[in-house]
Amino acid sequence: MTRPARRILVTGADGFIGARLVHALLADPRFAGAAIMLNDLRLSDGSEDPRLVRCEGDFGDSQTRARLIADRPDLVFHLAGLLGGAAEADYPAARRVNIDATLAFLEALRNEDAPPRVVFASSIAVFGPPLPDAIDDDTIPLPTMIYGAQKRMMEIAVEQFSARGWIDGLALRLPGIVARPGADARLKSSFLNTLFPRFAAGEAITLPVRAAGTTWLISVQACVAALLHAGTIDRDRLARRRAMTLPAQRVRFDDLVLALARRFPESGAHVDYAPDEAIELQFGSQPPLTTPLADALGFVHDGDIDVLVARAMESCA
Repeated sequence: MTRPARRILVTGADGFIGARLVHALLADPRFAGAAIMLNDLRLSDGSEDPRLVRCEGDFGDSQTRARLIADRPDLVFHLAGLLGGAAEADYPAARRVNIDATLAFLEALRNEDAPPRVVFASSIAVFGPPLPDAIDDDTIPLPTMIYGAQKRMMEIAVEQFSARGWIDGLALRLPGIVARPGADARLKSSFLNTLFPRFAAGEAITLPVRAAGTTWLISVQACVAALLHAGTIDRDRLARRRAMTLPAQRVRFDDLVLALARRFPESGAHVDYAPDEAIELQFGSQPPLTTPLADALGFVHDGDIDVLVARAMESCA
């Protein structure tokens, strides 16, 4: 049985997901009375909630990590990392944070007497590309990018440490999460986020994928719910496989545009398609996905495309 969490740690707490996770933790009665430590390079949330403890600093720095675990957290949400294209562009920096610091962090969390629940944010980048015709829990991860490979390495560490009883970990492979306001236009995936507010504003949009291209999406609200759920699942329900892909909707881009049109019938936005082979390979050709491990544990996606769109627009506000 997992013991009630009274000391919670969130790394990457100022990010798109992390900030929303912190707000959800504060509002969730399951975590009433818990002290919640936040870590990021900078913490912009000015909440005066007495449950919050802030620790600004570089997660890659050993002294910062020592401060984070000084009070032996019961529940850890590890979201910090160098993501996607940034990891690909700077291997030394990516290794420092995504591998060296994260592995040292897991080592420092070891507690055989009371192993902490550690929820690690992994990624669907552990798969390809090129992707197989379908993906399920038995699909062998074969990452081709530095970011995906580093996530896969840490998935193995989470499973190994959990098998030894040093931590009680879960690695969740996050799909595309929408819609991130102010998405960096330099990122190849930015179109997945900018589509929503630009359509609502009635702009002309050109997507770098085929109309019939497919991608896996969940809202940030569903992502946060999944993280909270991972933090509360009874340990007795978990087997040795602790790395799993979250349920997600496999969405065709033309269906997504139609859903946006239903949501914003007066928009007047016009969408064209100009496929970019590299972008489509990475983000627009994702095959059917089945997630029985996560399904059996109670993880869910948004339900249907209209709910996904509605929630994505909420996060853009």
